[in-house]
Amino acid sequence: MTSTDVRTEAEDSGPSGYAAARLRLLQEGARSGPPRRAALAELTDDWLTGLFDAGAEGLRGVSLVAVGGYGRGELSPRSDLDLLLLHDGSADADAVAALADRIWYPVWDLGLALDHSVRTPAEARKTAGDDLKVQLGLLDARHLAGDLGLTAGLRTAVLADWRNQAPKRLPELQELCAERAERQGELQYLLEPDLKEARGGLRDATALRAVAASWLADAPREGLADARKRILDVRDALHLATGRATDRLSLQEQDQVAAELGLLDADTLLRQVYEAARVISYASDVTWREVGRVLKSRAVRPRLRAMLGGGKPAPERSPLAEGVVEQDGEVVLARAARPDRDLVLPLRAAAAAAQSGLPLSLHAVRRMAAAARPLPTPWPAEAREQLVTLLGSGRPTVDVWEALEAEGLITQLLPDWERVRCRPQRNAVHIWTVDRHLIETAVQASELTRRVGRPDLLLVSALLHDIGKGWPGDHSVAGEIIARDVAARIGFDRDDVAVLSTLVRHHLLLIDTATRRDLEDPATVRSVADAVGSQGTLELLHALTEADALATGPAAWSSWRASLVADLVKRVSAVLAGDAPEEPESAAPTAEQERLAIEAFRTGSPVLSLRAQTEPPAEDPSGEPEPLGVELLIAVPDQPGVLPAVAGVLAMHRLTVRTAELRALDLPDSVQDSEGSPGSDGSVLLLDWRVAAEYGSLPQAARLRADLVRALDGSLDIAGRLAERDAAYPRRRGIIAPPPRVTVASVGSRRATVIEVRAHDAPGLLHRIGRALEDANVRVRSAHVSTLGANAVDAFYVTGPEGAPLPGEEAASVARSLEETLRE
Repeated sequence: MTSTDVRTEAEDSGPSGYAAARLRLLQEGARSGPPRRAALAELTDDWLTGLFDAGAEGLRGVSLVAVGGYGRGELSPRSDLDLLLLHDGSADADAVAALADRIWYPVWDLGLALDHSVRTPAEARKTAGDDLKVQLGLLDARHLAGDLGLTAGLRTAVLADWRNQAPKRLPELQELCAERAERQGELQYLLEPDLKEARGGLRDATALRAVAASWLADAPREGLADARKRILDVRDALHLATGRATDRLSLQEQDQVAAELGLLDADTLLRQVYEAARVISYASDVTWREVGRVLKSRAVRPRLRAMLGGGKPAPERSPLAEGVVEQDGEVVLARAARPDRDLVLPLRAAAAAAQSGLPLSLHAVRRMAAAARPLPTPWPAEAREQLVTLLGSGRPTVDVWEALEAEGLITQLLPDWERVRCRPQRNAVHIWTVDRHLIETAVQASELTRRVGRPDLLLVSALLHDIGKGWPGDHSVAGEIIARDVAARIGFDRDDVAVLSTLVRHHLLLIDTATRRDLEDPATVRSVADAVGSQGTLELLHALTEADALATGPAAWSSWRASLVADLVKRVSAVLAGDAPEEPESAAPTAEQERLAIEAFRTGSPVLSLRAQTEPPAEDPSGEPEPLGVELLIAVPDQPGVLPAVAGVLAMHRLTVRTAELRALDLPDSVQDSEGSPGSDGSVLLLDWRVAAEYGSLPQAARLRADLVRALDGSLDIAGRLAERDAAYPRRRGIIAPPPRVTVASVGSRRATVIEVRAHDAPGLLHRIGRALEDANVRVRSAHVSTLGANAVDAFYVTGPEGAPLPGEEAASVARSLEETLRE
């Protein structure tokens, strides 16, 4: 039967004919989705028009108007009918009431839900002004029958009111959406979601239409219509499966709904719902951010014009990283950025955004996505560092990661991500999908980075620990294989790859053993020690276990579970304990290092050299080398204050220290006799550091040396210069990093005391550490500094003025003092 036949049957047979035609339409298996919703709306239009025409004979100035979802011409099988009987006030009130009864009662007689009202245009506008939900419904008003001019006039007036009142009403609408999200949760993560009310559902899609109608801002349109259609299709199937007007996709209905839609199973259904909700949620985030920016601009611009005497001020752009700037509270690309040539730019921009606590501009993400090309295998060192920085940025990581994922950049960087993306977890303990759980674990792990010596391995293992879900068999076993491949691809060396694969394979080992095994049994502890293999891996696994549990849900971690795991870790650590490590032996100086040391000894002043470090691409050794950074070699006659002076000069020149080695080099007697001066002891401090410019080009070696000479003789106020520079730039929110942690190594060198510093990397950090150690009257015998993402993990081998290790209490006091300094 065609649509025309169905409508004719409805018109000829009255309410019973409409009911039969409606039932026939809903049972047509060949028609579903938008065609069925439109056909049902058209069928209902014809029936209601017939009811109106039969009752409105002789009446003037009256019309029947569909509003809300029905006004959009979209009727799901059990949708409400939202109707407005509009009149201009000239008709007799009893006649209008009788007409309303002639329409409403047949609807009720068929058991259809009805939301109805009878108003004049002025009353409708006043009600809309008092009730935001009424106004939203009227934005979709559609004429059904009667006086077309009356309906058109109301539509025009309501749209004009909405646009005029938008600066006031849009914040009210945003607050309404936020309150609803707080009550209903996020559709993209719920096992039994409300398709209409949850965040990312149909209500939010309607709100985006209202924002677009205001002409103040518009939602990202790519994929939005399809996402909304997909959720409507699921709601249609839910109505047909249950026979009820419900929007709650409960567990017991999911298999039937999936079958109705021709999907494989309930998990496939949920994954499609989650993907659609994610598109709507991301569009909402971008849209409301744009609304806020526009409203703020409108409020500020008149004052600026008055101050500046007219004209539009240029937006302020503040640099964040190479090719990345902040503008209007968003992270955007610099004018000179070349995403088609700079393969690391997406990760660098994402890391800068997360570290600054700012959103990535939609335009920037789309520009990078359009130009993106796969990174070489293995990744350049900078790409790996930027990924670690992004993962270690705490809560801001979530929004930045979602922005990248919305444009397909995550699956391009990590193809294995596709299997876990939007994958549901049918476990009452889990509150997130697999992919969001992995990001949440990284967020939790970022709070624990001060507890481990390799925060980069902790963060990457957090990202990958459940990557095997979605593959057949034990996800830990499958994940170990995937993690090994991913870790090698992003550039970790063989030893680190082995640690990461071990962490993924055994990420449930500690919690399972601690809660299900007898810890008094030596065989239990020994089996864990054999699986873990080393103290460093145990330390990482302990932190990963806690982060994983905290990211799972409130039922997965407790003080009792934490104490059991800590007890197990203590027992395993005792089994793994070995001899105390000595201070790392330094390799013999290279010819270049020896030349610089002799020159520094001869001249009595610092000398340095800058040399780019490169390595050939792994896939094509004969191709263009990949930059690793710049090697900075400095030789300085042994004297106090070298470490803070060098670190401060580098910070002044915006050079980031990636790795650093400092050691004392005693020149041979023959060199001292030929080059030295009376009384010199032949000791030279040799600094071998890898540095990179924050943005822009590197400074000239001559300028670095000149500033270093001034810093060492006290004529350059480094602290003052750094403070002035910081004051010249506006404060950004940034992330709230875990507090620094300074400890004395429990097992250290017999020749020095080892002070370990774990802190958030920041300009001038090494300078502050060096000054604090100098103020404590200790000598730095050697330093081993590394920056892993945004985390600094440093070890300083220090002695007293006489060259002996510090007594226990004095060492602890130095550590406490340094930690207090870094917390200021």
